Amino acid sequence: MHRNRNLIQRALIAGAVLTALAGCGSAAGDHADEALGTKGAVKPAQPQQNMVKGLPGMPPVLDPTDVYAADRPGKLSPAVKDFPSRVYVPNTNSNTVSVIDPATYEVIETIPVGAQPQHVVPSWDMKTLWVNNDKGNTLTPIDPKTGKAGKTVDVHDPYNLYFTPNGKYAIVMASLDRELVFRDAHTMKRVKSEPVSCYGVNHADFSLDGRYFIVSCEFSGELLKVDTEKMKVVAQQKLPYDGAMPQDVKISPDGKRFYVADMMADGMWVLDGDTFSKPTLLPTGKGCHGLYVSRDSREMYISNRGEGTISIFDFTRNRLTKKWHLPGGGSPDMGGVSADGKVLWLSGRYNSEVYAIDTRTGTQLARIPVGSGPHGLAVYPQPGRYSLGHTGIFR
Repeated sequence: MHRNRNLIQRALIAGAVLTALAGCGSAAGDHADEALGTKGAVKPAQPQQNMVKGLPGMPPVLDPTDVYAADRPGKLSPAVKDFPSRVYVPNTNSNTVSVIDPATYEVIETIPVGAQPQHVVPSWDMKTLWVNNDKGNTLTPIDPKTGKAGKTVDVHDPYNLYFTPNGKYAIVMASLDRELVFRDAHTMKRVKSEPVSCYGVNHADFSLDGRYFIVSCEFSGELLKVDTEKMKVVAQQKLPYDGAMPQDVKISPDGKRFYVADMMADGMWVLDGDTFSKPTLLPTGKGCHGLYVSRDSREMYISNRGEGTISIFDFTRNRLTKKWHLPGGGSPDMGGVSADGKVLWLSGRYNSEVYAIDTRTGTQLARIPVGSGPHGLAVYPQPGRYSLGHTGIFR
């Protein structure tokens, strides 16, 4: 009896030692500092929790409780750390891109591009900025190191552009063609076209594991769920609001919810992406349009284009906490957050201007004249390991 008890005790001790050694040797421990750099950032998961089976070929998830763990202030990838800090503004009516120096708040260059540039999109490897010339049916590459434009690439109806999390494909939101077009991420050669039955595919975001993404259909008020690996629409639903016009899409830091801005419902829809549940509406303001996450993953900035305001949503409290008003009004649209997290940059779609807003106080720091119809501006470079597209969704 004593001998059996001793054997059991030895087995328990050995198991405890093995568990401790496994914890010390976990590769996830190499990323223990990823959440540093912002006071009060969301606490990273423990190494033993960091087991997410992602899309094949996708970089491993740093923290299953925070998809934005790689986006902390100043955490620039070696691929972009030497790029000059700039704000690239596509002017849809002027067929140009205005380049702003954020240190001086001045336009330092105007680059001619194709017809109706809609968004400036960082490539998956973050080495190229693609200007989406929607009516010109081309993409204009810009080298963010030199600021120079390269030779255009023929791509039909490129309203918006995303990249699969494994970097294999670019996904063109062909709004008028009613297609999701999967192309080689580097050459832009067409690989597969997925027809859609909704109208106006425009914005998207990916699940925590990268295995699916949610797409908004602006003109028919619908949402799509797309299997990333199969490149196929697997679910579709109509938003429960007459005249809905969904815009930007963003996932919560914990990956449990998706938020969809709706400029006609004047708020953002909240839904479970995994179950693709019926969404609920959170009113934010007239013309709700763009969604941008703070560098500490605690807040989301929501541009209300129809009333010249920015609403602040607190992820940890699950509610709106503040609303900033632009002096004299304006039409805040699309944009991004500065690398240090201190400035929110937004285009003024109907005012031919760009707004720089202090993220600590909501104070307008600058109002910069640009071309006509500024839209999906890109703040560059930004922290992160790779880009999922749009004006800069980094993970």
